[in-house]
Amino acid sequence: MIKIAPSILSADFSAMGEAIKKLEKSGADLVHCDVMDGSFVAPITFGGQMVKNIRPLTKLPLDVHLMIEHPKTQIKFFADAGADIITVHYEACAKISPAYLRETLELIRSYGVKCGAVVNPDVDIERIFDVFDIADMVLIMSVFPGYGGQKFIPTALENVKKARAYADSIGRTDMDIEIDGGVNLENAAQIRAAGANVLVAGSAVFGAEDMAAAIAKIRG
Repeated sequence: MIKIAPSILSADFSAMGEAIKKLEKSGADLVHCDVMDGSFVAPITFGGQMVKNIRPLTKLPLDVHLMIEHPKTQIKFFADAGADIITVHYEACAKISPAYLRETLELIRSYGVKCGAVVNPDVDIERIFDVFDIADMVLIMSVFPGYGGQKFIPTALENVKKARAYADSIGRTDMDIEIDGGVNLENAAQIRAAGANVLVAGSAVFGAEDMAAAIAKIRG
């Protein structure tokens, strides 16, 4: 099943409640929340309070993508705020210790929240094969994290293909393979064909005249 997760990074922050409600009416499957700390990536976006504030506004799952250093320190805040899935970057975890990624995923699960691991476009997905057994999702970046509206990096599709093949080979056919960055109406079919089943889209959804039509076209 193909799922669309519009990124609220592209929404009007002064009218976030309206944006969330419109996403739900337009057929979105998840709400993607890009959390940036000003350290792992240059910008600062928002923290757990934003997630807590939008939680009562929608029944859609909140897909919280932590682009932050030391993610383990923030898991409780986002779990308590109402996140349904929390994904953390391999790159941030690998700086700390080889075991830090698995430890963080286990911590997320301990709160009853789904967990996922993320890799940047220049990191081979094989680096996180060792956590496929506990991850509910793997997120493959198709731009370098930090800013919305970037152009899709086609080589990321190789990571998608490898991730789907490996997940299938270990019996994890239920695993969500998510892709984030530069997803639009022109490349969505190619992305789906590579094996991604969760597509994050920001400007392609929020910049569309007809949000529902854009979501439907990206879903295919």
